[in-house]
Amino acid sequence: MEYIYAALILHRLGKEINEENVAKIISAAGAEPNQAKIKALIAALSEVNIDDALKSVSSIPVASVTTSPTTQAQPTEEKKEKEEEKKEAAQEEAVEGLAALFG
Repeated sequence: MEYIYAALILHRLGKEINEENVAKIISAAGAEPNQAKIKALIAALSEVNIDDALKSVSSIPVASVTTSPTTQAQPTEEKKEKEEEKKEAAQEEAVEGLAALFG
């Protein structure tokens, strides 16, 4: 996942997404770059328009959180925890969808 983030950072900054730049970001984050993963990422991204991929991900609707009568009877702290869990799950699904786009 960190390799995709590195590519997104480079893209956002307008820098070339290549093996050397991705490795620098991974190293700067305190991890040891895996050249095989970097090469696979670069190869996968050569066929992807990142701007289009990001637009399609940002237009994915996120399910709204609704409460049932049993949920309304629970204390507010439990409600908040459940809502946060649902939001986190929706965000994780969106991230997984983005990861699938990049290989």
